[in-house]
Amino acid sequence: MNNRFMSRKALPRHTALTMALAVGLGFTGLAYGQATTGSIFGTAPAAAGETVMVQGANGATREVAVDASGRYSVSALPVGRYTVTLRKDGQTLASQENVTVSPGAGTQVPFASATAENAQNLGAVQVVASALPAIDVTSVNSSTIITAADLQKLPVTRNAESIALLAPSTTRGSSYFPNAVAFGGSSVSENAYYVNGYTTGAPYKNIGGFQLPYGAIDQQETLTGGYDAKYGRSDGGVINQIGKRGTNEWHFGGQVAWEPRFLEASPRNTYYPHLAVPAPAGTTSYTLARPDLQGVLERYRNNNKQWETIYSAYVGGPLIKDKLFMFLAGETTRTHSTSVQPAVENSLSTVQYNRDKDTKFYGKLDWNITDSNVLELTALKDNQTTGAGSTYNFNYDTLQAEDFRAGNNVAKNNAKFYIGHFTSYITDDATLSILYGKASFDNPTLYGNHSTLPFISNPQYITASKLPAGGFFNDQTNTRWYSSNATNATHGLRADFDYRLGDHDLAVGIDNMHYAASNQGPSQYNPFNPSLNYFWSYRADGTVRQYTIGWETSMSTDQKAYYLQDAWQVASNLLLKIGVRNDHFINYNDVGQAFVDEKNQWEPRIGVSWDVNGDSSFKVYGNVGRYYLALPENAAERAANISTYTYYKFNYTSVDENGIPQGLTSTDGGILHSPDGEFGLPKDPQQVTARNLKAEYMDEFIAGFDKQLNENWTYGAKAMWRDLKSAIDDECSPGQIANKMASMGLNPDDYADSLYGAAYCRLINPGETNTMLIRANAGSGLSDQLVSMTMQDWGFTQGVKRKVGSLNLYLEHPFDGKWQARVDYTYTRGFGNTEGQVRSDFGQSDVSKTEDWDAWQLMDGQNGELFNTRKHQIRVRGAYQFTPEWLVSGTLLAQSGLPQECLGYYGPNGDEDPVGYGPNYHWCAGKRIAPGFKHTPWTKELNLGVHYTPAFADHKLGLNLDIFNAFNEQKATQTDPTQDADVGFVSPTYGMPLYYETPRTVRLSVTYDY
Repeated sequence: MNNRFMSRKALPRHTALTMALAVGLGFTGLAYGQATTGSIFGTAPAAAGETVMVQGANGATREVAVDASGRYSVSALPVGRYTVTLRKDGQTLASQENVTVSPGAGTQVPFASATAENAQNLGAVQVVASALPAIDVTSVNSSTIITAADLQKLPVTRNAESIALLAPSTTRGSSYFPNAVAFGGSSVSENAYYVNGYTTGAPYKNIGGFQLPYGAIDQQETLTGGYDAKYGRSDGGVINQIGKRGTNEWHFGGQVAWEPRFLEASPRNTYYPHLAVPAPAGTTSYTLARPDLQGVLERYRNNNKQWETIYSAYVGGPLIKDKLFMFLAGETTRTHSTSVQPAVENSLSTVQYNRDKDTKFYGKLDWNITDSNVLELTALKDNQTTGAGSTYNFNYDTLQAEDFRAGNNVAKNNAKFYIGHFTSYITDDATLSILYGKASFDNPTLYGNHSTLPFISNPQYITASKLPAGGFFNDQTNTRWYSSNATNATHGLRADFDYRLGDHDLAVGIDNMHYAASNQGPSQYNPFNPSLNYFWSYRADGTVRQYTIGWETSMSTDQKAYYLQDAWQVASNLLLKIGVRNDHFINYNDVGQAFVDEKNQWEPRIGVSWDVNGDSSFKVYGNVGRYYLALPENAAERAANISTYTYYKFNYTSVDENGIPQGLTSTDGGILHSPDGEFGLPKDPQQVTARNLKAEYMDEFIAGFDKQLNENWTYGAKAMWRDLKSAIDDECSPGQIANKMASMGLNPDDYADSLYGAAYCRLINPGETNTMLIRANAGSGLSDQLVSMTMQDWGFTQGVKRKVGSLNLYLEHPFDGKWQARVDYTYTRGFGNTEGQVRSDFGQSDVSKTEDWDAWQLMDGQNGELFNTRKHQIRVRGAYQFTPEWLVSGTLLAQSGLPQECLGYYGPNGDEDPVGYGPNYHWCAGKRIAPGFKHTPWTKELNLGVHYTPAFADHKLGLNLDIFNAFNEQKATQTDPTQDADVGFVSPTYGMPLYYETPRTVRLSVTYDY
């Protein structure tokens, strides 16, 4: 769906869960992504009467028997630390303390040497296990777990995305989607997000998600693939956060962190590039649209800095010892920033002074009803205000702020989550888990700019002779408006039953979610001038367009699933995981009618883990799985509900003092244009999607090994292949359907109302045969038609293609009380014609309604490298404890650049616009240019930390210094891909940096943990 203008000029929408974007959180995969529990397993001498007792820090105790083969396993343990004790006839044979359980992982605790004969001696021995074993032989997924202890050491920006980027096969998404993360080459909307087992991804577009207060994170798991049938609804990755809980000891603490403005390096200014004029393309000769702008300052960024202060505190402990526990945490972040906008020719630019505030609350109650029944209650709250402040005129001649212009527009994002989780250990072999959660979001926009004027776009293209003396002044900053009553809500139920039967661990369950949104999306009506529903956009060819754009609406979604899973211990050192999942997705329009109903989506998952030596020192593993992805609520916007995207074309004789064109005459007889037939009419839910539409899905293949080099080092390798087999996007080519109908002996004119009416763009599976419902004109007496459209009927030569292969090599030294380190090198090749649900090159976030498949001409030349892949990535993280008081740490992410592209007008003459999308074709100067013909430069971001915990404060006080981007590297991370301003005119911004690396910043913090 055409989004050209909106992607370049419109203001960003801060949706209720986009706060997750701004505050951070992004990940993928859903393999154990919902997991809040793990397991402890091991071996012991096979003797009658031996048991293993596991006791948590909150007093909860479970005891299981050692089987005849000398094995034991305790499953469904909440994440945390445990004491594990081998017992016989009430005597302690051996115990290990501080055994860590992580989400979805198994921790091995062997008792090979403990016997009843030496019980008296061993009863006094405690073997301390302060970290996870190097290799988890019970896992077949690809996961990176960062604990609260890691976060205290490492210099990591305080958001979940930054934590996720420590995992291999992850990349930062386009800065059009702030803080978003891409996994394994997938788009940023294809991830899943969880907190304490409940999904917290943004329901509107699924770009971002809710995250815990930073100090409340016990562990964060980043999954990049390989998860079993219990989890789904992602073909990217997963961010799974587990919050802290109370124990039998009271703990409290707090932190003040400060990122001062004076310690931030100055951002680089942006200048118009020096451009070469392309050689003539056929009959078209090229000239620079604005040769006088080359080398001129486009945006003054030196003063675009921010400063931030964070206050956080927590308290946790027993309300009733061994029985009832609480944990509370709060965090407030206050951010001030300055943002000078690009120079506006013929008018004054602006500078915005912004004040943002984000307050998070996390509360958790844990009730050990009995040793066999546990209830957990979680409450999460996030109140975010972004954009408060004022806007002033900015004079680019003096580089100074001048007169007050308007108050800023303020986005309010308020989210609340309530989660209940009941676990019953019915027997040693049977466990029942029931989780229910609900959430509500309010995301109104409050406008500080009350201007009644229309917005003026592209004033640099106004013909100079038509300007008034002294130029013009227009104080309108909005192209569209959002509701002051926008809301969203979710609720979900998950139930899992696990039963251990001999060598089989069997599981069955359901996983259901419901989403509902109201008053989402932009409106074209200015609330301060209701008669005004348009804005003006000047063109390089000397014309002007009057745009009317808006589609504020409501929608809802149901996502249901059930699964069967078996973890089969085929032999003592061979584990096989076999499962199958069935997902059902339903999307409803604004009046509750289903326009997408995708049933019987079977997803087989098979994983294997071979403990080669039988002692967890060498694991070989593999995984094969299919993963389906649901459409978020946003699919209804523009696709199934009323939407408007229209414009008129005019010549003009002059411009008034407000920048409004005068002396208008139509260039084409007053035709109302809409690239996608969005004329504000209701849509038939049966016509807006293919009748045989199926969900997007991906097949994934993983093979790897982990091996201990010695007692201190582990190394390994993992190869991954991801193949997108089916996708959903919209087509906007009614003429192609008309051609097919004519070939069937039908007269397309008898169906014109349906073909060219409100159902202009339709959701399809590109590359597959789609059955389209086309209704006959009212009163014609003819029957509706089901028209089968093949890939060739649409004009495409290739179906969906997104193939990503990667190889990761790593070497790791776990923290031993002195130091820790990990080095990863990842080689990735991604190629195809589809990024996924969104388009990052120019920031199109219409999920599964991108421009890609609107017409075959737009796909001509699209096959190339994928946006979210980096061929080479090097990750290093580590910490060194010089003394009990001093620790230094660092992280490094070095990666090759992203593939660039060139967009322009179509055809060998460079002068065609066959579907009315302007310079959005993969042609430049008469040649096809595939993505990846060149790349942005390598980036190398080094973060450093110094931490001092003085002995006089019993190491409970911490003084910390963190430096981000220590070398102050500020290379371009994304550039403007559009060569043509109009036919024959080279855009002055082609190749100009759109986004840069964040300048060097310094964080000072003081912590106290008791």
